[in-house]
Amino acid sequence: MSEGRAPMTTPISEAELHAYADNRLDPSRRTRVEAWLAAHPEQREQVDTWRRQAAQLHRAYDAMLDAPVPQRLIPPANDARGVAWRRLAAVAWLMIGALAGYLLRGEVAPPPSAPIAGDTLPRMAAVAHAVYTPEVRHPVEVGADQQAHLIAWLSKRLGAPLKAPQLDDAGFHLVGGRLLPGARGEVAQFMYEDATQQRLTLYVQPNAAHTGETRFRHAREDGIDVFYWIDGPFGYALSGTVGRDKMLQLATLVYRQIGP
Repeated sequence: MSEGRAPMTTPISEAELHAYADNRLDPSRRTRVEAWLAAHPEQREQVDTWRRQAAQLHRAYDAMLDAPVPQRLIPPANDARGVAWRRLAAVAWLMIGALAGYLLRGEVAPPPSAPIAGDTLPRMAAVAHAVYTPEVRHPVEVGADQQAHLIAWLSKRLGAPLKAPQLDDAGFHLVGGRLLPGARGEVAQFMYEDATQQRLTLYVQPNAAHTGETRFRHAREDGIDVFYWIDGPFGYALSGTVGRDKMLQLATLVYRQIGP
């Protein structure tokens, strides 16, 4: 008799809940977890949230993960070190998706059918910041020496005129920018760097859900400060690790240049 009540009374570990959410439990254990969740609606809601997160990450990053390893990372076939380097490059490319999952763990994501709300913006911006700022040789797709081309290209892809704010007076110069896959289409990222090689990124998302406010909001995502706001057709998120006060000053400077 006690064995029949076990699913209702025996605690289920978080690891098991994650495995359940990912459909990785064997049928017998899955039945026990389902019975336990039936008596614990809060945990059931958490599992549903994790599943929505997984769907969001697939929408945002599957295109990147399914893409071939960039040719620049693959040495010539006759290179004796070619096999080892190709393996290393493939692992590094796949780590982009792993890092995204790590940074978004435990956070609440909107249902797939809902518009991307303002509070999703800092999470996606922080992921992009964490992925690309460590790059030494290829931090951007198009460099600041081709700024006119960069702005025209990103504006065309996002469907509205963009600006690349100038932060030289604050000690940060434009490195360049790139096009990224977003949760609901393409997004742009501009990167800046100061004399000590500290980097900032400005993430620009079209079709952000407008709340009627343009005031700054702050989020801290795994050590990254993100100031974000929605204005006109775009949501903006400035990410960096130079301290909250400095980030607020920089975000204000960005807003004044791109605002109406």
